[in-house]
Amino acid sequence: MYLTGPLGMPTAPAAAGVNAWAGTVQVLPLVGALAADSRLGRYRAVLAAGVLYLLSLGMLTAASAQQAAQPHPASSPPSTSPAHLTFIYVALYLLALAQGFHRPCAEALGADQFALSDGGDPSSPASRSSYFNWFHFSISWGYATSTTALSYVEDNAGWTAGFGACWAAMVLSLAVFLLGARTYRAEEPVDGSRFVETVRAWATRFFRRKDATSTQRLLDRQPEEDKGKGVVVKLLPIWCGAMVYSAVTSQVYTLFTKQGSTLDRRVGTGLVVPPAALQCLVSFTFIAVLPVYDRAFVPLARRVTGHHAGVTTLQRIGAGMAMSCAAMGVAALVEGRRLRVATAAGLVDRPDVAVPMSLWWVAPQYVLMGLAMALADVGLEEFFYDQVPDAVRSVGLALCLSAMGAGSYASGMLVSAVDWATRGSGESWISDNLNRAHLDYFYWLLAGLAALNVAVFLYFSKRFVYRSKGEL
Repeated sequence: MYLTGPLGMPTAPAAAGVNAWAGTVQVLPLVGALAADSRLGRYRAVLAAGVLYLLSLGMLTAASAQQAAQPHPASSPPSTSPAHLTFIYVALYLLALAQGFHRPCAEALGADQFALSDGGDPSSPASRSSYFNWFHFSISWGYATSTTALSYVEDNAGWTAGFGACWAAMVLSLAVFLLGARTYRAEEPVDGSRFVETVRAWATRFFRRKDATSTQRLLDRQPEEDKGKGVVVKLLPIWCGAMVYSAVTSQVYTLFTKQGSTLDRRVGTGLVVPPAALQCLVSFTFIAVLPVYDRAFVPLARRVTGHHAGVTTLQRIGAGMAMSCAAMGVAALVEGRRLRVATAAGLVDRPDVAVPMSLWWVAPQYVLMGLAMALADVGLEEFFYDQVPDAVRSVGLALCLSAMGAGSYASGMLVSAVDWATRGSGESWISDNLNRAHLDYFYWLLAGLAALNVAVFLYFSKRFVYRSKGEL
């Protein structure tokens, strides 16, 4: 909205720019994690991310203030010089680089504070599992704030105030982070040459190249726990399952929002809920569910199973995947009713008129998807952190993030493929006019895909051998 609004960019170039930036954001966590685990260390990587955040947000604030200060006729759209637009893109890609360092390394650094290798505290496994819950609890509050209060500031006080508020929040965040600098347990990065050799050795084993004998010697020189034996092959089925799961849950930010935009969004007298604001239901579900899960469900389940986290990470992930299947089924049923109401009201060819059906009809699918994410997303990050060697745990979290990113891309390709395949036989399932589309059929397709994914995931998870003895 900033590109097409204050900067006056056409929709197509703006969308292309945003898609390219989003793809970069999904790739850079692997780069940041590799840099942290091989050279920088996780603490210094988080610190570097904080500095990059301040620099990029400061640049965006300054650019927005300069743009707002330039007078332009009210009858014509705003114009932006190539130099100013280049400055904006440099700031945005610095922001992407900051996220690439921060996303995997901050979470890994926090989990490192509950290290299991020192053997001194038997409660460390349970504490670390709890940490992942509360980490996402905090993120959910931040996301809810950004989609409500920050959106309000940007709409009413301007983009400069919004970017400035983000910069001020980052200053406070970095100051709080530095308060604990003397007390953090910081894992030392692996020697760069050894790190590269180890990664090359894993790749050689995976692709079964002819020099596997020398590769085995390299792996045998490492401690048994950290040699990474078969790590790629073991994690690949789980990674693929996470990608399919992400392709399903991606609908929250696209088609769910489009579906909600066609409903009667009036609440009370005069208040109209923006379609994107419905995504807050996912964050609020996180906020409500994670404390209950951590403080009520886990202790009760622990008494039954004897497992430090109540259930294993794969069991938690599987439950979340099953919940995403249920969410898509509910979404399909609600969409079927919406189409019937639109037909009965004579609105099939009037997509600009709200269907006489309350927006709260779509609330259950958002809540179910939020519950799915509270189970699976947190479980996946804990799983990938635990099941890689200690020295490359930032990379493990980056692998999890890459699965989510690949799922987003897969979702886009699936939408395009279904649109192309169904357009030839009449109205597309994903037509611009949702009253003539069949979004319910597409939701049922996703529900079936999610169910198949759960079945395949269960097959592989039952045969998975955990790396950590504490989870056997």
